[in-house]
Amino acid sequence: MLNDTGFHFHRGNVPLLISIPHLGTDIPPDIRRQLTDVADVVADTDWHLDRLYDFAIAAGASVLGARVSRYVVDLNRPSTGESLYPGQTTTGLCPTETFRGEPLYPNAGAADATEVERRLNAYWRPYHAKLRMELDRLKAEFGNVLLWEAHSIASVLPRLFDGKLPDLNVGTNSGESCDARVLDAITASLSDQPFTWIANGRFKGGHITRAYGRPAQGIHAVQLEMCQSTYMNEAAPFDYRPDLADQVKPVVQGMVSAALEAVRSLPR
Repeated sequence: MLNDTGFHFHRGNVPLLISIPHLGTDIPPDIRRQLTDVADVVADTDWHLDRLYDFAIAAGASVLGARVSRYVVDLNRPSTGESLYPGQTTTGLCPTETFRGEPLYPNAGAADATEVERRLNAYWRPYHAKLRMELDRLKAEFGNVLLWEAHSIASVLPRLFDGKLPDLNVGTNSGESCDARVLDAITASLSDQPFTWIANGRFKGGHITRAYGRPAQGIHAVQLEMCQSTYMNEAAPFDYRPDLADQVKPVVQGMVSAALEAVRSLPR
């Protein structure tokens, strides 16, 4: 039986799974004792995406969201820990510093190999097992499935990228994680709206997009990395801004709807 303490799950009835692996803010007490006070802010959370994507449940989507913070273990990194962006600054499987370079462990420490394996077993593997189980269920029923990886990030992080990110960053592993018609439908939906966007720029898709996106096998994975400035305050306490969110939410909904219709139109 799956250990579901590390995630929330809602089962839907259409060929769409929304995965939100960086939604969580929980840090178990035994892990918190290992960390610096910087961890308490959980600044690198993908804040409020369950609220931003609430339209998906109403539309019949399955939704899988993390409860535990990425400071515990990053569910969107390979379990082996290798970098997804070689040569670029990024954070690891069990991060040792924040996006801004602040140390998460005293005295430049880190989780040792035994602790990393424990966290993988407790949180990473159950999340991925649930993800795989739901994709397999939807594929068996519908033939083709859309896996939508929902992410957000501060719009300006000089340590990770130059300048300000486009508002909407679509990633399909440079076209390998979904049928080209799915990406075409997404970009077409962005033709008449006020937000800046790019496809397969700085963010091409993390581990989940790359590992599960297999269009030839009927699984079409797309990552959307949004600037948090489009829907919230980027400084603590990271408040949700309905006045902003109400403008970007219909755009995101249009992207997801266009992608889902494209997936539904593909031959089984």
